[in-house]
Parts: sequence; structure tokens; C-alpha cells
Amino acid sequence: MEQKRGVDWGNLLMGILFVIVALFSFQNPAGDLIAIVMVFAIFALLKGIFEIFARNKWKELTGYKAKMPLLVGIVDILIGVFFLFNIRAGVLALPFVFAIWFIMDSVLGLFALDLAKSISNGYYWFTLLVNVLGIFLGVILLFNPLSAALTLSFLVGFYFMMFGITHIVYAFR
Repeated sequence: MEQKRGVDWGNLLMGILFVIVALFSFQNPAGDLIAIVMVFAIFALLKGIFEIFARNKWKELTGYKAKMPLLVGIVDILIGVFFLFNIRAGVLALPFVFAIWFIMDSVLGLFALDLAKSISNGYYWFTLLVNVLGIFLGVILLFNPLSAALTLSFLVGFYFMMFGITHIVYAFR
């Protein structure tokens, strides 16, 4: 008897939140960097909490107690708390943080390709493409922070849209 899979509400909610933030970011590309820092801090906190809870889901699916989601979750929470209480440092560091965040999340996503392959071939290729683009953008941002600061609103929107869609797709696997 085939077991019916339900909707993964955690991934669906996180994906919808990412997409909503992306749409707001695209609406006002010349938006205030302070607002971006605040939104980034809040979403870093939420994403960190989600990563830690998702770690348990990975263990259920694979039987393997992954350490990387725990590490990424803790780092995301620490970054979120730091930026909430130090906005000026957040504005200065945001281009670098986004570059490192793009790279870290994308590398983590590449390590999870086995799981994506077990879900479906299409999801595997979509996940691979999204994560390779994330690494590429992260490297560009890392070596050109002035350009990143000038286009930050668009980059924030792109990042949140990219990972929002990934979470929504994963929710209906």
C-alpha cells in the first residue's frame, strides 16, 4: 500500500515568507539599507530556527544526524541577533554577510543533493541549478562589495525568491 505524503507546512510557510520578502524587495530597489538589515536580521533568526528543526526531519528521512544544518542554524541565529542590536555594523557588513550566506547555504544544498535525487529527478536538477547560481552570486558579491551594496535590494529579492521557491517545491515533494 502506497503511503500518502502530506504537505510539509514548515517548508511551505518558510517558502511563502521568503517569496513575500522578495516581492517587497523588488518593489523598492532603492530601499532603505536599515530596513534591509532589520528584515535580514529577522529572517536570519527565523531561518536559523528552521534549520535546527529541519535537522530532525533530515534524521527521520535519512537516519543520519547531520551536523551541517545545526551549524548553519546556529550561525544564522547569531548573525540575526547581532544585526538586530547593531544596525550600523549590519549596514557595513551586509554585502559580505550576504556573500558568505549565499555560499554557505548553496554548499549545504549541494551536500543535500542525494536527498533531492531521492525525491525526484526534476527536483534534483532544480536544486543543483539553484545552488550553483547561489555559489556564483556569492563569489561575485564577496569580491565586489561596493556593487553588492548598490544592488543589495535586488540581490536580497533574488536570494529570498530563489530559496522561497525551493522551500515551496520541497513542501509538496
